[in-house]
Amino acid sequence: MATAEDLDRATDSQWDWVAEQTRTYLDSGGTEGHESNGVYTLILVTTGRKTGVPRRTCLIYGTSGEDLVVVASKAGADEDPAWFKNLEANPSVGVQVGTRRLTARARVATSAERGSLWTQMAKIFPLYDEYAEKTDREIPIVLLTPQD
Repeated sequence: MATAEDLDRATDSQWDWVAEQTRTYLDSGGTEGHESNGVYTLILVTTGRKTGVPRRTCLIYGTSGEDLVVVASKAGADEDPAWFKNLEANPSVGVQVGTRRLTARARVATSAERGSLWTQMAKIFPLYDEYAEKTDREIPIVLLTPQD
């Protein structure tokens, strides 16, 4: 069960550039790395489904009411990203968005929610549409509902 307290002790992404962005974000207390050219990112901590170790990654996000919205695109790969598989196994996650830290509960958007959320997220990051064309899987959209 990942919580906001896991942000500082979690293992970084295997992708060097994501790990570097995550460390910059955390080292600045959220004042650097949150926004770049109008695109906003958050840090997500999940619990490793096999290891139980907290793992963190930096993701582009949007909002829907009080929920934070992220896309499990993995750049259009044919398999879901590890962080998504982890939250499917344990939906309690830690999040840092800017300077704010919180614990949230993750869930996949329903089919009724998905259309408008996809449109919103593709406006934020247009490459999502290209990623969707590269794969046969339906790229999951995840809502993170704050718990504190």
